[in-house]
Amino acid sequence: MLLIPAIDIKDGHCVRLRQGDLTSNITVFNTDPVAQARHWVELGAERLHLVDLDAARSGKPVNLSVIRKICNEFAEDVEIEVGGGMRTLERVGEVLDLGVDYVVIGTAAVKAPGFLHDVCSEYGGSVIVSLDAKDGMVMTDGWTKNTGHSATDLAKKFEGYGVDAILYTDISRDGMLTGCNVEATAELASQLSIPVIASGGIRDLDDIRKLLAVEDDGVTMAILGRSLYEGTLDFTQALDLVEARSRQRQSGRSRRINSCSQNASFRVWTSPEAAWSKERISSTSETPETRWKLLAAMTSRAPMN
Repeated sequence: MLLIPAIDIKDGHCVRLRQGDLTSNITVFNTDPVAQARHWVELGAERLHLVDLDAARSGKPVNLSVIRKICNEFAEDVEIEVGGGMRTLERVGEVLDLGVDYVVIGTAAVKAPGFLHDVCSEYGGSVIVSLDAKDGMVMTDGWTKNTGHSATDLAKKFEGYGVDAILYTDISRDGMLTGCNVEATAELASQLSIPVIASGGIRDLDDIRKLLAVEDDGVTMAILGRSLYEGTLDFTQALDLVEARSRQRQSGRSRRINSCSQNASFRVWTSPEAAWSKERISSTSETPETRWKLLAAMTSRAPMN
């Protein structure tokens, strides 16, 4: 699972909101977003999630210079995704030209699906759609309008357009540190073949553990915001937890491959077709994956080059 620190930018500062409220409940955590980005990268972040909150409200790239500075310093080291005010093809192209890997499109995707289709056609491989939902229904316009469409229906539609991932936020939990809505996020992911990024309410390591438990359902990334800034979640510990889980999964996969290899060897070892590769299979230089491929080929009587 990829853990992605969020840097929300307003008036040139790194801030956090509660439930997307741009008029109140705004907390400034760092007056220098570039320094904040550097902090997360130095701790091991592999991707950064940047949001131009002023652009989200006005449609104008107010904080483009800040985003440019972050890209200039870190684009070669980490992936960068940017959201906020992505309402025209020109704006999308301008941001991607900075070295950004992904643009995140929210309200415009829902209200102007033709625009999203054009973005996917022009910039396929670099498009994430953000779906903000309440009780499973997608909300737009600063989370004030119910579209009448379920997150699942729209996600399926946009998957057909060719978007690369869906960023799903339960707005009732965003910025509240009340825990991620893992069940709804996993349910959405189970209906799609593209990755789902979890967002909203993530508080501590318990939430990371719950998300790791549904990673195989397609919830492969998570946005981390207020929990990092208020210290309820230690980023290094979270990365360590993900790494430990990855090693555990890899170990289990290797054991299954070895077990399959051993079982298959009893079935094919004495067959005439097996003679040509006995020496290769018994070689200690072969990896478990290679041994399994050899045995699979022997079983199907398909020679390997």
